[in-house]
Amino acid sequence: MDSGYNQVLAQLATILQQRKQATSESSYVASLYHKGLDAMLKKIGEEATETVMAAKDVAAQEDKSKLVYEVADLWFHTLVLLADQGLSHEDILNELARRFGISGHDEKASR
Repeated sequence: MDSGYNQVLAQLATILQQRKQATSESSYVASLYHKGLDAMLKKIGEEATETVMAAKDVAAQEDKSKLVYEVADLWFHTLVLLADQGLSHEDILNELARRFGISGHDEKASR
């Protein structure tokens, strides 16, 4: 992964941690933290649905910008959830790295 992208993820992780101390009136992320887990999960569900709909639109319109936008929203809200749970993008990247060289079928069977 390009170091510039790593910087974006690291900067975002720092901001998400800082927002834990912010008031819900001053920050959208702080308001999600304040509302709790159910609100975060609901938002992720909404973003996942919007991602699916955008992917279907790509096939019809060949414009991929909406899909990129929706996946960015989905990733963002997932990162908020991870931060809330004391995790970060690094935990996910480590898990993905662990899976290299393992058959997807074998990995799934091991769960």
